[in-house]
Amino acid sequence: MTTPQQPPPQQPSPLEDMPEDWQRALAVVAHPDDLEYGAAAAVAEWVEAGKEVTYLLVTRGEAGIDGLAPDECATVREAEQRASARAVGVSTVEFLGQRDGVIEEGPVLREDIAAAVRRHRPELVVTINHHDTWGGTYWNTPDHRAVGRAVLDAVGDAGNRWIFPGQLERDGAGTGTGTWGGVRWVAVAASPYATHAAPVGDKAVERAVASLAEHRAYITALSDEDPVAYARSVVDRGLGMGAERYGGRRCVSFQLYPR
Repeated sequence: MTTPQQPPPQQPSPLEDMPEDWQRALAVVAHPDDLEYGAAAAVAEWVEAGKEVTYLLVTRGEAGIDGLAPDECATVREAEQRASARAVGVSTVEFLGQRDGVIEEGPVLREDIAAAVRRHRPELVVTINHHDTWGGTYWNTPDHRAVGRAVLDAVGDAGNRWIFPGQLERDGAGTGTGTWGGVRWVAVAASPYATHAAPVGDKAVERAVASLAEHRAYITALSDEDPVAYARSVVDRGLGMGAERYGGRRCVSFQLYPR
């Protein structure tokens, strides 16, 4: 009697190219440094190509360094995030000021994100992994999960005039904004279910390393390694993870949700 053979394991499909026919992007994440663990290299390429990218941070990262009290930590991490954004050419960085570590998914968060989408009118919205894990046994944080899921919902909210109508202009004297249904994609960085990739060259890689290294206080609390050496190791490892599915090229991988 023969034993039935198991089918061979399914190979992951190749990553497709990220769309390039857009001009404005809004990146929405929970904490300072979230974008710098990989996605910043793609941002550097986009800015170099003349695209507009804005950062929106839901918190100021005040619960991120055990040795610093929250008020002091928030000041340090906000300054580090602004310097980090400048390293990849991003000049507009906004903070919602919600509490780090206890972000709640729900209409309050959706309203804040929808307001930013309506104000900045992006075609591409970028966020970070909203899934329960990073693709294995490492559990994702509640802040990442809440923000990523709220972003996916808020993009739809932004185009609906009956949702959060207090944000909208009613006449020429209004101080709000109009609806915005022009988001064409939401791209989730660091997703274990990546579908697309943005290739990155040497210049973008160096800018991404410099961008992560700007988070000196945070990195110093994590590691005894020099911040630049730490950043280079992390960025190189992250950009190589999708290469096998992208023709051997270094890239930032995303799970892309068409709208």
